[in-house]
Order: sequence, then structure tokens, then C-alpha cells
Amino acid sequence: MQPLVILRIVGLLLMVFSTTVIPPVVVSLWYQDTEISAFIDAFLVILLTGLFVWLPVKNMRKELRIRDGFIVVVLFWSVFGLVGSLPLYLSHSLHASFTDALFESISALTTTGATVFTGLDELPKSILYYRQQLQWLGGMGIIVLAVAVLPMLGIGGMQLYRAETPGPVKDSKLTPRITETAKALWYIYLGLTITCALAYWLAGMSLFDAIGHSFSTVAIGGFSTHDASIGYFNNELIEIIAGVFMLVAGINFALHFSALRMRSIKHYFSDVEFQVYLMILATASMISVLYLHYSSTFESWGDSVHHGIFQTISIGTTAGFTTADYYNWPGFLPVMLLFISFVGGCAGSTGGGMKVIRFILLFKQGLREIFRLIHPSAQIPVKIGGKAMPENVSNAIWGFFALYVASFSIMMLILMASGLDQVTAFSALAACLNNLGPGLGDVGANYQSINDFSKWVLCFAMLLGRLEIFTLLVILTPSFWRR
Repeated sequence: MQPLVILRIVGLLLMVFSTTVIPPVVVSLWYQDTEISAFIDAFLVILLTGLFVWLPVKNMRKELRIRDGFIVVVLFWSVFGLVGSLPLYLSHSLHASFTDALFESISALTTTGATVFTGLDELPKSILYYRQQLQWLGGMGIIVLAVAVLPMLGIGGMQLYRAETPGPVKDSKLTPRITETAKALWYIYLGLTITCALAYWLAGMSLFDAIGHSFSTVAIGGFSTHDASIGYFNNELIEIIAGVFMLVAGINFALHFSALRMRSIKHYFSDVEFQVYLMILATASMISVLYLHYSSTFESWGDSVHHGIFQTISIGTTAGFTTADYYNWPGFLPVMLLFISFVGGCAGSTGGGMKVIRFILLFKQGLREIFRLIHPSAQIPVKIGGKAMPENVSNAIWGFFALYVASFSIMMLILMASGLDQVTAFSALAACLNNLGPGLGDVGANYQSINDFSKWVLCFAMLLGRLEIFTLLVILTPSFWRR
């Protein structure tokens, strides 16, 4: 382990991150609100802290090792969750406690979308913009951008990329060089954001709302500039646009890259994960629409269709936008929607959850074990798209699932011990661990009413979910720190 090299990287990243506070300053000046001093103070604190960390070790130029990469990634999300909370904590309008500011910051950076703030419609535009921007930066993983930048500073990036990229297969690259891979991902991400913003604007949103919601839509974050979320606009075209871009952002970005490079969409439909992703959302949408209609939740078929499909896509991709209070829907529907968030988006997307590819592999491995009971001596490979998966990937999937269940169970018991009821504890943890946002019970609308201890537990859950269990838990094991 190379602590001085790690400090150098963290210092550099802090100085880079400080520049993200500049756009909210411009927004504050444009709308002439009262928050400019909070952002300037936060900018100076973050910049000077980064400079203070970097200067003593600026000449430590060595290649990162794998263990160093894990530490940098974990430090990145925890440290930037902390410094990202500064403008919120210093805000004159929010009067937020440190816990609430940190919760909101980590929720934004991990693209969870769980909020502790209410009265969004009356908040200063600079604060609203900053929340949306944090989600956008976290959506793809700022660390991927750092991977594109760090080689120019004399630091290799493959170790960071392997630690950060979502999904079970992390060694495949879109381009021969990791720097080009990171750039390719960001070009696609930026292109989708601009297209989404233009679509929202043309559909009737103000330019400010269009930009803000494009940030959280493509990031699959779910933050809105209004308390009523997407439902505030009461515009079916806007909801359709949101649904389309949530679907697209929940797809593996490697498929988008292949489609652009080959100028063909056939790669999508030959991908097993994409097929299952659409099948899950289509089946859940159909169930939602039929149940909403026959339970008379909405008066017309049209309302049942557009609310049912939108909420299924929003919850299923772990975006968390709402057009209605889905947590008050009758019967099993809210719980079913929460359950599909456990599957989430595709690997290599901005979606949360366990990822569709893991769900497929778990299902196929389960079938294989059943078949082995009948034919104990049979050699049965687990195949995806006709290709046998390596045994180490299969073992990693089982390990991931075991740690996921164990972590969920322990944290849920802790939340219940802190005073949350069963429904609130289960749904809050599911929503945070899957980076979804809205839950059920007391956290259906927001997380303001729960106690501070529970918020800290949920902050850990959000980081655990964003770093996909292993990356965070590995540094908590004694063997990781042994020479």
C-alpha cells in the first residue's frame, strides 16, 4: 500500500471537485438569491483542503496497485459525500443539520434520490441546481472522469476503473486504452444529458427545470426541483420523455457505444441482459396497469396505463421519480415495485440494484443446482448468450448475493432497533441499498421524520449499494491491511 500516492490523488481530486461549486455560484448570481456566500465559502474550503493534502506529496508519482485503487474509490465517495455537504450545511435557506446535509449529499452522489428536504418549490435556484448537479456527477461515477484525467497527471487508472465500474465482469474495455474508455463513456453520458434537456424544454419545461431534470434522469437519480417530482408538470409528454431516458440510462453503456460505433441497434436485441431487462419491466408494467384499473385506483384506463407504466419504469430502473403517491396504492403493488428495484438496471448503466446480469446468473445457477440433484455427475456450465461463464464469476455472484443478504439483514435489524417500524425499516433500507430513493411507510414522501442514527445507517447503505458491496466491505477486512 502506498499512502502518500493515495493522498496525492485525493488532494488532486478535491481540487478538481472544488470547481463543481462554481456553476451554482453563477446560478446564484443569475437569480440573485442569498446563497452565493455559502457556495464561495465551500469552494475555498474544498480547494484549500485539497491543496493542503496535495502539496506535501505532489512529487509522489507511482503506479497505483489494486489495493490502492480500492482505497481511493472508497475515500472518493466518502470524502466527497462529506465535502459535497458543505454548501447545504452553510446554506442560509435550508438551516440543515450536519446529518441532514451529509445525508442529502451522499444521496445525490450515489444517485439514490432519498431526500430530507421539503418545500423545494420555495428553495433558492442555486441550491436546487446544486442538488441536481451532484446527482449528475455521481451518476456515471466521477471516478470514471478521473480515470480519463489522471493519466495526464502521471497516474495509471485501470485499478480505479476496476474498483468503480458496476457489474460482475469488469475487465472488458470498450477501447484498447482505459483513458479512451472513460472518455467514450462520458461522451455518451453527456450526449444523452443534452438530448434529454432539449426534449424536456421542447415539451414545456422551463430551461432551468429541463437542465435540472435531465441531470437526474440520465443519472437515474430521481431528485426534482419540485416537491411533486415529475407529477408537478402534469404533462404526459414530459412523463414519456422521462420514461424513455430512464430506460435508456438503465441499459449497459457498452451497448450504446457499440450501437454508435457500428451504426446499428442489433447489438441491443442480441444481448441477453437487455432482453431480460425489458421483459421484467414490461411484465411488471402490465401487472401494475391491470391492478390499478381493476382496483379502481384511477377512474380511466388512460390514467392507469400512464401512471402504472411510468412508476414501474421509474422504480424498476431505480430512478425514483413519481407522478403519484405510489406508496399509497392498494394491495401488493407498492411492495412488488420495491422488489423489482432489487434487480435494478443493467451492469454498466447508471441504475442501482443488484443488476440484471446478476439476477440472470443467480437464476441459472439455481436451475443448475436443481438439475444436479437429478444428475449428480453432470457437468453443466452456466451460459449467457451461448457463452459459458467462468467459474470464478459464478462464485463471485454467490458471494455478492450472500453479502448482500447478510448486510441487508443486519442493517434492517439495526434500523428497527433504532425505532423504525418494520415497513419503514425494510423499505428505507431497500431504497437506499438499491439507490432507489422513495420507500414506503414513514419514508414514502421523504426521510425528514426519521432519527439521525437511522440516517447515518442509511448513508452507509447508500455507499454500500453504490460501490456494489465488495468494494466497500473489502477494506473492512483484516486481511486487506496485512502486508
